[in-house]
Amino acid sequence: MPLSELELIRQAQRGDERAFTRLVSHYESLVYGFAFKVCRDKELASETWQDTFVNVYRKLHQFDGRSKFTTWLYTIVVNNCRMKRRKSKLEVASVSIEAPGGFHDTRGTDDEGRGAQTTIPPWKETPLDAVMHSELKGVLDSAIQKLPMDYRIVFILRDVEGLSAEETGRILKLSVPAVKSRLRRARVFLRERLNPYMTT
Repeated sequence: MPLSELELIRQAQRGDERAFTRLVSHYESLVYGFAFKVCRDKELASETWQDTFVNVYRKLHQFDGRSKFTTWLYTIVVNNCRMKRRKSKLEVASVSIEAPGGFHDTRGTDDEGRGAQTTIPPWKETPLDAVMHSELKGVLDSAIQKLPMDYRIVFILRDVEGLSAEETGRILKLSVPAVKSRLRRARVFLRERLNPYMTT
């Protein structure tokens, strides 16, 4: 019978190298994928992947099972991405979305930020789908890269990775209202940059 995740973690904590290798194999795609979405750079994502599993190897004994292993893992990736940003000054290209005029905030939504005013609106298919999808992806990638790191991470955890506000808060050590506020601002910022490319 295959080992459960917790059994695998416990074996790795006791020094079983094969168990640790299996953990790495199971989570390496998640770690690299998330790191790339945050860093937007293959080399930095690869370095973050390596740093993350070095940290996991050194700190695995600290995992106590009170949270999901993925929550603990995301926390390590986030910290490594922030360190990479500080070293490479990726934030130079970011714009402030706190400053007045950084975005036009029209509320009229619930605490989750749902509603037409603060979420990226859907767009209809057109005959130029292939070209538009490619162009829109480039615009979205560029817009995400311009988000300040703290807002980018919240957006990716919530809207790309699909984590709950509560789990995102645990990863980032933020209150749920703070997570919702950052997500709302990030969505408004991205929506404004995507609006010219969307049809109604």
